[in-house]
Amino acid sequence: MDQGSVPPVFSATAEADGDRLRVVVTGEVDMATADTMYQTALRAPAAHLTLDLRGVTFFDSAAIQALVRLAQRFAGTLTVLPSRQVRRVLEISGLGDQDWLVPA
Repeated sequence: MDQGSVPPVFSATAEADGDRLRVVVTGEVDMATADTMYQTALRAPAAHLTLDLRGVTFFDSAAIQALVRLAQRFAGTLTVLPSRQVRRVLEISGLGDQDWLVPA
């Protein structure tokens, strides 16, 4: 079986706990999946959003745009738990010092 033909795995799941929402994202967040990540974060009303990206293996400009939109929507109440790859992309893009990004 040709491993190159296997589509990348992506998932975004949400867990609500009162006014807190935790969205766990795994796999590749790109042009095809970034909006799904964004929409998953908006499915349930929440005052605080934790975006767990520790299982993300690829993060492109569409993913950055979705993340910035979430940071605007959840200003002061967003927490992002990045994977090593996500942290690197955010640092390169100039977003590595945002208050919503959990330090390494």
